[in-house]
Amino acid sequence: MPVLPSHSDLCEIRRREGRLDEAAAHGRQAAALDPGDAAGWYNLGVALHDRLEIGASMTCERRAVRLRPDWPAPHFELAEGLLLSGRLEEGWREYEWRWRLPGVPPPVPPAIQKRCGQAAARPWDGRPMPRGALLLVADQGFGDSIQFARYLPMAAALCPNPAVACSPEMLPVIRSLPGGHRAFTAWEEAPPFDAWAALSSLPGLFGTALGTIPAAVPYLRAEPERVERWKGRLAGLLPSGYRRVGLVWAGRPTHGNDRNRSMPLARLSPLLALERTVLVSLQKGPAQAEAARVYGTAPLVNLGLELESFADTMAVLAQLDHVVCVDTAVAHLAGAMGRPTALLLPHAPDWRWLLGRGDTPWYPTVTLHRQPAPGQWDEAVRGAAAAVAGGTLRASGRPARR
Repeated sequence: MPVLPSHSDLCEIRRREGRLDEAAAHGRQAAALDPGDAAGWYNLGVALHDRLEIGASMTCERRAVRLRPDWPAPHFELAEGLLLSGRLEEGWREYEWRWRLPGVPPPVPPAIQKRCGQAAARPWDGRPMPRGALLLVADQGFGDSIQFARYLPMAAALCPNPAVACSPEMLPVIRSLPGGHRAFTAWEEAPPFDAWAALSSLPGLFGTALGTIPAAVPYLRAEPERVERWKGRLAGLLPSGYRRVGLVWAGRPTHGNDRNRSMPLARLSPLLALERTVLVSLQKGPAQAEAARVYGTAPLVNLGLELESFADTMAVLAQLDHVVCVDTAVAHLAGAMGRPTALLLPHAPDWRWLLGRGDTPWYPTVTLHRQPAPGQWDEAVRGAAAAVAGGTLRASGRPARR
């Protein structure tokens, strides 16, 4: 006879299907039937997190941690809840459990550490190393690397001239930071180093609290020569005297939460209805094809195929009046450049956007527009459209920068 899934299994299955009420019901049944099963509490906590019952979710994950202290999954889920709730100090500590999750590679490959000597290749503790060599690793996704790149100057003040390991896509971003940091994209290019740290660990190493987030923007700037090239290109494509609004409506399909954070372009109809506005698609990937199938009062110009790197995206962002996007790397890029940005968030957002706020301490020029319930984008999109339309116009007819 086939083995029927347990209530704990059904909790996770229904959560992945987006049937959150059923997921929570199965999770509660699992916890009642076997309160000593850490997996049951963990799955229930994840389902409650997706329902935005963050306090209850953290209670479940703490129960799972007590039952299985060395299991990294509930520690990491607890970190997500703590950080989302603004309890950053404890959140950063729990966040370090991410390195023990299955399939997560170490920030520095063991062979590279061995090459530098076991004593030398130690994790950095955040203390000054005036004569030591520090390696920083741009880990996790593009958005994370952009967000945490703000800490590079702070690290450089303690450890002069650190080297940064990053993906080829992030190279123009790292190079645009003040200070001209050394960066490389292949491990065989790594210079000798005495200590290392992941960029995503720097907020914890620097003891970041809500009131001490380094948020001076812009901390990224586009290359002047590339800006000039794009200025001519945009002048030939975009009508003069119109508000320029960049759009991104979908993230990478391989992202674990993409079905919640992305939307079809047609859902942005309030933006398509704006007058004296030209929409500039910065969308990459399969979703950019939607630009050819959607029409409205506002003309839509698709630049997706022409944006060869983040350097191009930054050069275009520098010449836009507003950006409207879902939670993807462009939101971080625009925020780091100090561009006025309306960010569309799912009901259960990523931890960095906190709870119930219309602003973010990470990016002062970004406004947050949240789903009131899972899958309900209309209110958030209307809010973003109102933020764009609310910009005052200069005498030249171009919107004023905020």
